Amino acid sequence: MAGFEDQLKIEGWPARCLIALAFHLLRLWEKTLRYVVEDRGGVLTRSPRDAAIGAVWHNRLLIMPLVLRRFLSHRQGAALISASRDGAYIAELVQRIGFDVVRGSSSRQGAAAMLQLGEVLASGRDVVIAPDGPRGPVYELGPGIVLLAQRSGAPVFPAHLEYSSCWRAKSWDRFILPRPFSKVRVIFGPPHYVAATSSAGEFEAERLRLQNAMMSLVEMR
Repeated sequence: MAGFEDQLKIEGWPARCLIALAFHLLRLWEKTLRYVVEDRGGVLTRSPRDAAIGAVWHNRLLIMPLVLRRFLSHRQGAALISASRDGAYIAELVQRIGFDVVRGSSSRQGAAAMLQLGEVLASGRDVVIAPDGPRGPVYELGPGIVLLAQRSGAPVFPAHLEYSSCWRAKSWDRFILPRPFSKVRVIFGPPHYVAATSSAGEFEAERLRLQNAMMSLVEMR
């Protein structure tokens, strides 16, 4: 779960103070939002012992950890955070919200991160991944989440947010920031099971099938 890694250049204790302030401001901001939940996959009533992979597009990440903690507080898990230097500060913010973290991405420490995520799932806990992060292209699902689902056998639950009013950042994914007091539709999609594959063509078909399942929830691109 990488958010503003490339923009955060402050280091040391000033950065940690900034993260603490950002955490409190984000919680205040999130409390002004009005929620409507669409649980299309029964995730709210799913046993917390049945581990799953949560998938959310990168540009919806801002309040997603708080949303998950609000509506799925009975579930425990870890989030995948970029292994970049600035990702350490994002990891601290995510930990303050109540998630464990696994550091890695498609470009740095990817194999080690996949092993750690597999261990989290094997322990009966969930993992959350932004499969088009940390650098995109936007809405293009990377292969890591497909491999993780195949190796673990865990279902992927797409999670998505739609806002009645928002701002868009000038970033590669046009990162979305909900305006205070806007309405948020929290959409949990049906569980998606990734099939085993034996060729590059079959793997690509499974990647596209999961990507399309996630995109079927997206209204505002």
